[in-house]
Amino acid sequence: MNTNWAGNVRFSTDRTAHPATVAELQETVAAADRVRAVGTAHSFNDIADTTGLMVSTAALPADVRVAPDRRTASVPAGAPFAHVARALHAEGLALGNMGSLPHISVAGAVATGTHGSGDANPVLSGYVAAVEYVRADGALARVSRGDDAFDGSVVALGALGIATRLDLDVRESFDLRQDLFLDAPWEPVLDAFDDLTGGVYSASLFIQDWASPAITQVLLKHHTEPRLPDGVTARYSSARAVSPVAGASDDTVTLQGGATGPWLERLPHFRHDAPPSNAGDELQSEYFIDRARLPQVLRELRREADAVDPALLVSEIRTMAADDLWLSGAYHRATAGVHFTWKRDMDAVRGALAAVERVLDRHDARPHWGKLAGPAFADRLARFPRGRAFAELAAHSDPSGKFRNAYLDRVLGA
Repeated sequence: MNTNWAGNVRFSTDRTAHPATVAELQETVAAADRVRAVGTAHSFNDIADTTGLMVSTAALPADVRVAPDRRTASVPAGAPFAHVARALHAEGLALGNMGSLPHISVAGAVATGTHGSGDANPVLSGYVAAVEYVRADGALARVSRGDDAFDGSVVALGALGIATRLDLDVRESFDLRQDLFLDAPWEPVLDAFDDLTGGVYSASLFIQDWASPAITQVLLKHHTEPRLPDGVTARYSSARAVSPVAGASDDTVTLQGGATGPWLERLPHFRHDAPPSNAGDELQSEYFIDRARLPQVLRELRREADAVDPALLVSEIRTMAADDLWLSGAYHRATAGVHFTWKRDMDAVRGALAAVERVLDRHDARPHWGKLAGPAFADRLARFPRGRAFAELAAHSDPSGKFRNAYLDRVLGA
């Protein structure tokens, strides 16, 4: 693996390890001078990069172990969500939510605060009940919900160690349907936003053109047929599936058109057995804001359409419940995520980011740890109320700086 998934980051080392057992991983970490974990490399910045040894946990035992009370399951850190979802579904169990791509690794998604959507659904890290990881000295550690350091040890940026397994909250399996509405005029959606997202299990707004008078797609995931709030008009799509990315193949998208199916085939936007999203030919940025500010933020972003649209493939708006995790974008506030999928044109993206961040900087936004941000958000840690507490936890957990890299040096201070 020479680059990240998008190809915009070339890794600084060709030294890689693929331990097959936890004991081998412990020995590898203990012997290394500098080490970083890499999962599916779906981050769009250099968070996984290192000049030392890059370690993948994908070869560790991949079994999914359901607890006797069937309320949690121990899952392999390096496995993609698709693998975990299939194993749980075979047991009649489910995850409460998934991200748009089932291809990403569990530990990578958790460590960077990645999320799905739904007013009552936390970020994916919010479903973590315990983390097992290898510390800098090679010792195996475990932190569980309720432990003093737990809230700082889940969205942890790889700064505390290399995760081997995670215990995730699970529930009984369930079915969902996806209903897609096209060309919804902006103002009625913004005026009724709480009713729109509160009436379904999960909602996403897709914007292909911020200057357009209408939101391109409104995608609703629910147990029964959803109803648009009064005043919101849009064309219903009866198509089997429509990609949110203009010009991309519809064959990569999970089944829409109101067809009911199991949770693992409806919660992700993209199929696990097809190339994800725009097949890597893209860059991504994302920011988390207080959801109460969302209508005003979107109105202000629309005024920046001339700078944003030339670089844009698609934007997505999602919601998530508040949580207590220190570096979560939804820490202590009900949150909306404003996501940008960009063309691979860094000159255009820099201009677009400058415009986007002029708006979001005024609204106490927090950046996604695994995605691109511009100069206005260079001091990411300051955007999080418990950021300094996390820096102290990282320094205490890894005093030698074994897990540090250029990214963590910038975030935590060199």
